[in-house]
Amino acid sequence: MAKTNPGRFFEDYSIGQVIEHAVPRTVSGGERALYHALYPARHALYSSDAFAQASGLPKSPIDDLAAFHVVFGKTVPDVSLNAVANLGYAEGRWLKPVYEGDTLRSTSEVIGLKQNSNGKTGVVYVRTRGLNQRDEVVMEYCRWVMVRKRDHDAPAPETVLPDLKKVLAPEDLVIPEGLDFSNYDFTLAGEPHRWGDYEIGETIDHVDGVTIEEAEHMMATRLWQNTAKVHFDLTVRPEGRLIYGGHVISMARALSFNGLANAQMIVGLNGGAHANPCFSGLTVKAWSEVLDKAETSVPGVGAIRLRLVATKGGAPFELRGEDGKYLPDVLLDLDYWALMPL
Repeated sequence: MAKTNPGRFFEDYSIGQVIEHAVPRTVSGGERALYHALYPARHALYSSDAFAQASGLPKSPIDDLAAFHVVFGKTVPDVSLNAVANLGYAEGRWLKPVYEGDTLRSTSEVIGLKQNSNGKTGVVYVRTRGLNQRDEVVMEYCRWVMVRKRDHDAPAPETVLPDLKKVLAPEDLVIPEGLDFSNYDFTLAGEPHRWGDYEIGETIDHVDGVTIEEAEHMMATRLWQNTAKVHFDLTVRPEGRLIYGGHVISMARALSFNGLANAQMIVGLNGGAHANPCFSGLTVKAWSEVLDKAETSVPGVGAIRLRLVATKGGAPFELRGEDGKYLPDVLLDLDYWALMPL
């Protein structure tokens, strides 16, 4: 009996299948320190216990995307070890802050399957939930992945495409219990721009750039326990190790501080696409577009919907060509909701 795990192939998935992922992980201040070392992350709510307490939280949480990476990393051996590409995200919601000492685990349900016309690959749709030690769901999201078939002659499953929301409504967003921006300190946060200062359709060039280094992206992928072969093994991808898409997401989010320092908490992920592959040596830059705004029932807190675009140095505010396809310089197109002081 084989003791090693070759990973699941497309024909190993079935609709309604639930996968409990190994291995639970207790997060600590080490995750925060390493996250802030790997990315130029400076949002005040995730940097200062005192700032978080002044905003109604018991202490500073782990960065939203750090929690996402931990939950996501658990799923890789079961969902995307044999993936060709991660294709997209939808219906992502952060439901509870994650604090030092919390233990996270992940579970996924297969909600869609579609074999590709080449008969060699298929698309698997999963809904993943991250739970803490109290079995509370701290976040959930859907993603779809192109996965290789083990046997090209295996019959195609019945096609099932899940009906996913293109955009989360403001009422779908969960605001952390106790959060209150009534006494928000804009000086300590780093910028004076509040929710009312942003207009729908406004674009923001985040100006700064960061060159992706081989050692840093390898450390990041190991930190999140992402075992996808394309990120590590040059025999799998001789043209270069592919940068984990989440590394690009976190880099772009950190760069967005310059212009969106007060977009403190990510609470919703409407959609996302890794438009072009990223390799070490590329310099990532970012720009944002304000897509929507909504008031909330929480004191001093507004919700802002943002498009975050990461590029490899391309001109800001250019996303697609005349053919409707992403321009070659575009690495990431992410649509998310964040919370901001009114």
